[in-house]
Formats: sequence, C-alpha cells, structure tokens
Amino acid sequence: MNQRLVEIGVGLFVAAGLAALLVLALQVSGLAELRQGTGYQVTAKFENVGSLREQAPVSMAGVRIGRVEAIELDPASHRATVHMRIKERYDSIPEDSTAAIYTAGLLGEQYVGLQPGWESESLDDGDRIADTQSAVVLERLLGQFLTNTQE
Repeated sequence: MNQRLVEIGVGLFVAAGLAALLVLALQVSGLAELRQGTGYQVTAKFENVGSLREQAPVSMAGVRIGRVEAIELDPASHRATVHMRIKERYDSIPEDSTAAIYTAGLLGEQYVGLQPGWESESLDDGDRIADTQSAVVLERLLGQFLTNTQE
C-alpha cells in the first residue's frame, strides 16, 4: 500500500511538471495569445513584407500592442495588405501614425512597429495606416552594394 502511494505521488509530480512545461512553452512561443481577443483591426499596405508572418507582434515604443492577423496580396495594387489587431486598451493611437516592418535582432523575427503621429483623432476599427515603410530585404541591399562597387 505504501509503495502504491509513492508511485501515485511520483506520477502526479511528473504530470504537474509536464503541465508546467506546456504552459511555459505556450507563453514563450506566443501561442497563448492565439485566441481572438478584443480590440480593433487596422490595415496597412506595404511594397514588401519580407518574412513577416501572421501572429507577428505589433509594437509601439517597444511595447507589444497587438498582433498581425492576416497578410494578403491586393490584386489591384499588387501590394501586401497587413491586417493587424490592436489591443483595446491602446485606443488612443493617432490616425496619422506610420507603420514599418522591422527585424528583431540580426536574424530575428520580423514585426510591425508603429510610430505615433500628431493628429488628435485616433485610429478606429477598420482604419488604414497610409504611411508605411516596407521591410529591408538583405538580398536587395547586397545586390545594390555589389552593383555600386563594380562601377
């Protein structure tokens, strides 16, 4: 009987450890935030999104304020349309703010960074950020550098 209780205790301890590892993995990977939260959606069009992916962070001043919901190609303009969901508590972002695609670290993931504008009107659900800066593509930069040095 005593041996059985020890086995049950060890089993519960291992199960709790595995559950803790699962929660930690979800927090680190950002998958815990995949559920559709409240907030409002804004869009921005870019010439090139590089390797930006859905669920990438949207940040302002280094603070994560939302996530990229979807990326699609606009058939009329042949530009990438990025749909972003901004958290509800960040409802005072000026409507003339700009959006740019940055890379976290040298080889890190890409994210959308917002720079606040000066308008008193704020972004609302369905608004579009007009002023954008596309991702810097390393291959394009290297090609330009090599072309300029050969002349």
